[in-house]
Amino acid sequence: MEGSTTPFDFGSTVSRAAFNNRRKELARLKANMAGGINTILISPRRWGKSSLVEQAAIELRAERRNARVAVLDMFTCGTFEEFLENYARAVLQATSNGWEEQVRNAKTFFKAIVPRISIGTELEGTVDIGFDWKEARKHAGDILDMAERIAAAKKLRLVVCIDEFQDLKDWRDDLRMQKLMRAHWQRHKHVTYVLYGSKRHMMADLFDSSGRPFYRFGDLMWLQRIGIEHWTPFIVERFKSTGKIIPPDLATTLASTMKGHSWYVQQMAHFTWELTRKKADQEGLARALDLVLDANTPFYQLTCEQLSLTAINILKAIASGETKLTSADVMHEHRLGTPRNVQKAREGLEAKDIVERTPQGWAFLDPGFELWFRRAFMDQPARLAE
Repeated sequence: MEGSTTPFDFGSTVSRAAFNNRRKELARLKANMAGGINTILISPRRWGKSSLVEQAAIELRAERRNARVAVLDMFTCGTFEEFLENYARAVLQATSNGWEEQVRNAKTFFKAIVPRISIGTELEGTVDIGFDWKEARKHAGDILDMAERIAAAKKLRLVVCIDEFQDLKDWRDDLRMQKLMRAHWQRHKHVTYVLYGSKRHMMADLFDSSGRPFYRFGDLMWLQRIGIEHWTPFIVERFKSTGKIIPPDLATTLASTMKGHSWYVQQMAHFTWELTRKKADQEGLARALDLVLDANTPFYQLTCEQLSLTAINILKAIASGETKLTSADVMHEHRLGTPRNVQKAREGLEAKDIVERTPQGWAFLDPGFELWFRRAFMDQPARLAE
């Protein structure tokens, strides 16, 4: 029994108990980490990339005594110089036992640049690394090679995981920085890189375009949704672990309503679990769906506020099942304007990962947003999957 603690995780990387399936992806990523094969991991937001990377890191460290994993988020790095500081800090933390060793390593493994080192007083053992930014840019190669020097000297297999990697495209002179990073990292023998991001078009442009510095930098993995057949037993078991029951058919309905989207399935399962005293029912499931949409309404509203009227009307057309957005009848019925307007607005929606092209036509990428959009703009009540 877990008492009142929810058995479902969302909003952060999931715990080991709440990690569901991904066996093939997990085995592939972990093998790449151990084997020195760089990996590019791409999927929409909240599909479980970070949880997958974290789980692979946990298992790798448990299986290999010499394995170390450094993690940083490019979202917090507004400039190349800020990235270099965060990169150095993450590597030192991952390869050192305690703050004293971090300080020694910082002094030992930099060749051409002397970092600023400060030791925190409020949180014992925290070490901050800084650089003179002019010197950092001048000696960036020295910083980029630091991970390799430390790993080689200590005979470690170091894995550097960088989230939201596509955000480096916002840097000034980003193309030159990409060339510099690729030139150094591709020579590393003891360091493996896992670069992942949620803006699919930007990530694809970085790694799958022949004219880009990071073209074919590593194994390209496109993360897919977890199959409903894996969600059903997972939800049933997580309810059971806390002394509650959800019938398998209701668990299937829950996962199907959210189309297997990891974050939404976990969130809706959490609300269903909270509303359940002993055994979940259809009414509780429907109430949980409303709670999910209500909880995410501010995000959905902000998304719509940033869209043009043409883009909103395109979403209405897609929600209505239209597949040929530039046909005369569709453009007239949904007030889409000219074919050029449709193309421009659709490309914008695709670039923002709001819609995607499927074999059946255009579709919403976010199942929660689609249900909310139908409710808010088309007066269609949110319904559970049949």
